[in-house]
Amino acid sequence: MAKSQTGRKLQTVRGTHDIMGDQARTFRFINQTFQDIARRFGHREISTPIFEFTEVFNRTLGETSDVVSKEMYTFEDRGGESLTLRPEYTAGISRAFISNGLQQSLPCKFFAFGPMFRYERPQKGRMRQFHQMDVEILGVPEPQADIEVLAIAATLLTELGLMDDVTLEINSLGDQESRNAYRDALVEYFTGHKDRLSEDSLARLEKNPMRILDSKDDGDRVLVADAPRISDYYNEPTRAFFDDVLAGLEALGIKYVINERLVRGLDYYSHTAFEFITAKLGAQGTVLAGGRYDGLIEKMGGPATAGIGWAAGMERLAELVSPELVPAEIRPIAIVPVGAACQMAALKLAQQLRSAGHGVDMSYRGNMGKRMKRANKANAVMAILIGEDELARGAVTVKNFDDGSQTEVALDQLMDHLSPER
Repeated sequence: MAKSQTGRKLQTVRGTHDIMGDQARTFRFINQTFQDIARRFGHREISTPIFEFTEVFNRTLGETSDVVSKEMYTFEDRGGESLTLRPEYTAGISRAFISNGLQQSLPCKFFAFGPMFRYERPQKGRMRQFHQMDVEILGVPEPQADIEVLAIAATLLTELGLMDDVTLEINSLGDQESRNAYRDALVEYFTGHKDRLSEDSLARLEKNPMRILDSKDDGDRVLVADAPRISDYYNEPTRAFFDDVLAGLEALGIKYVINERLVRGLDYYSHTAFEFITAKLGAQGTVLAGGRYDGLIEKMGGPATAGIGWAAGMERLAELVSPELVPAEIRPIAIVPVGAACQMAALKLAQQLRSAGHGVDMSYRGNMGKRMKRANKANAVMAILIGEDELARGAVTVKNFDDGSQTEVALDQLMDHLSPER
């Protein structure tokens, strides 16, 4: 293995991985399925920079979130600016909405795909560089937007063959009035148990007590089991909104389970929060999650704009998708020149076939035997042999690898011979 100038073996950084072979094929299938579905729902693609000014995430994700406090890749560039590799999509898409003046184009319906970066302990389904698909609707305060993004998620998981393996857990975090009342109740309850709270939860108690409900600490979880329930603090508008969302899911036949402890990990959520979870990935059971964030864009300095969306991890989905669903790679046609004198003719023919839409593999050296072995290794569907005698007759020899047949075909009839309708 090659080494760097420091003597370190040249390999991937911990928590990153090379994507190739079957995994790359699975990624492509999932992404193409996702993009097709998003477009069917009228969403348009957006691509935001991989890094943003750090304040884009500090101001939106919340200081008490694990992402900001523990996981962000932040660095100072040569101009002295603090930049951060994006840990999630929503904040960057919201920034793009503001900086591009898109408030005149509401509603905005976006989808995106790309790498994210979080400094986490690498484990199955959790990487430091990972890939997410993302869906967002901006400018729609009505529950129809919540129903639509959940319908996109359910359609994706269905077409990936995963809907029977996941459970939709959903909750309402309420409007501001409901959240304030619930926050006060949580502060009162957990303050009475401060001596039993973890260090992280003590820090959250003053700034964002709802995040204590998301704690993974065993001691915290015991306290959470007896904590006040948010549904007891819903006002009438919150209850009506949530009822409309649930009615929409039922109308579409999307099954769900209400989980009142589901709060999501970021500070900008309100009303609907949801996760599609599975038992097939061990501890990392969330495959798709999201919620409503009506106050986020205003918090970033933009106009008050409703928003809802979700993100799904590509690596986790790829672990679950059956290989039988993933289309096989297109088998190429192998071009085999018989002798050096036919090399240029083979090169021209390969280009003609590629221009006509065929996949073509052509080895760079070796005798005919070696080139035929390469064609077999490339899983070619056929080989086109070009020899001097055939060229003199204006023909080539086509060898079908599946049935072993071998046919001489005139060059001016080759395209018709290769036509799938033949």
